[in-house]
Amino acid sequence: MTEPAASHAQKPRILLGIALRVGAMAFLACLSALVKWTGSRGIPVFEIILFRNLFAFIPLGLYIWRTTGFEVLKTRRPLGHLTRSVIGLTGMVCGFSAVQHLPLTEATALQFTSPLFMTALSALLLGEAVGRHRWAAVVVGFIGVLIMAQPIPGHLNVPGVTLGILSALGAAGAMVAIRQIADTERGPTIVFYFTLGGVVLGLAGSAFHWVTPDPLTLAMLVLAGLIGGIGQLLLTEALQNAPVGVIAPFDYTQLVWAAGLGLVIWGELPQPLTLVGAVIVAGSGVYILHRELRRFRAVEN
Repeated sequence: MTEPAASHAQKPRILLGIALRVGAMAFLACLSALVKWTGSRGIPVFEIILFRNLFAFIPLGLYIWRTTGFEVLKTRRPLGHLTRSVIGLTGMVCGFSAVQHLPLTEATALQFTSPLFMTALSALLLGEAVGRHRWAAVVVGFIGVLIMAQPIPGHLNVPGVTLGILSALGAAGAMVAIRQIADTERGPTIVFYFTLGGVVLGLAGSAFHWVTPDPLTLAMLVLAGLIGGIGQLLLTEALQNAPVGVIAPFDYTQLVWAAGLGLVIWGELPQPLTLVGAVIVAGSGVYILHRELRRFRAVEN
């Protein structure tokens, strides 16, 4: 009698976790749209990165103050944070550049290749055993990438696709780096030092090329920072309320938000091949997640 009651009590938290994850994807899609829009107004990528991270400190600081307290900023792994930040920020530079070259839906869909890269990197860098099922999913996923990229003369956007794939690779590398320090470092600690690294990178890059934004563009840059910070915190809170295996598939709702924003703001209609390729990549990612969860359950048992 106690197990059903416990399960019933946990259901609202799982639903909350799903809602938070979907909300996070909406915020991240809005962030990408703001990056694309401010970039079209002539703002350099490093300046966008500066604003995105500087103003993300507002929601992040409030979150740390209300939850863990600022003692969470103490770290035993400064080099680990540096490695994670360098890899993650390289991915951010490529991702912010990709949305300047591609329709928002396509740039977002290319981000879905991150689980494919993470599987390969886990095998190569961490020595994890990756079975034939997951390797097959990686291969199928990259077939989906080829479908999205349309490698036909006159159709392939080489800079945009390359930057999008490098962005996904950077995100995968950052996740591998996080796994290497997550045994001693808490989520807010990792997010704080990554955000701090983003401010430093943004300042360094902007020193060589600064464009003073007009008031409207300035407001959008500040909004990008606030939205990016809130989106990151929603991701953290989602994991506090529901298992990753339950909420991770909802990451793909970001494509829906991106498609809607692209249509409303720029009149972009997603290409059929982009959608087909995105479905294949998303399916591969979900299957990899399914196999990962089965492996962890087997180890626990």
